[in-house]
Amino acid sequence: MKSLLILLALTACMPAVALADAVPRTSDGMACDSPNQSQAGLNQCAGIGATAADAELNRVYARVLAANAGDTAFVTRFKAAQRAWVAFRDAQIAARFPDPQNAGSVLPMCQSSEYEQLTRARVAQLKQWLDGTEEGDVCAGSYPMRSR
Repeated sequence: MKSLLILLALTACMPAVALADAVPRTSDGMACDSPNQSQAGLNQCAGIGATAADAELNRVYARVLAANAGDTAFVTRFKAAQRAWVAFRDAQIAARFPDPQNAGSVLPMCQSSEYEQLTRARVAQLKQWLDGTEEGDVCAGSYPMRSR
């Protein structure tokens, strides 16, 4: 009984440990959620967030392509839409921060944060092709209908 209680206590602590390990760290080992970050650390952590968002975008994009592989018209238009979105994202960031020479040391953090925000919004858009829409949505287009 005593060993079962110990096992349950350890198991209960595991999610907290896993979450603690999930916090990204800078190259000097400081957790990205630390309030004591230097500007270089903040820049690096923002870059880590942008990279993670981009990796998620690529995974979701690949899943949408795989789910629709038999529909060549969709795949062609979907790829074109994604290329246009990437061009939009890059242009949006360039327009938001048009003068890099005068932006200072925060520029990499700001650009990476904008990149992450735009990318996560795009991930949510792409997931509509995976999650589907309510049956009866007459404007669903190429979104699949959700099964009940």
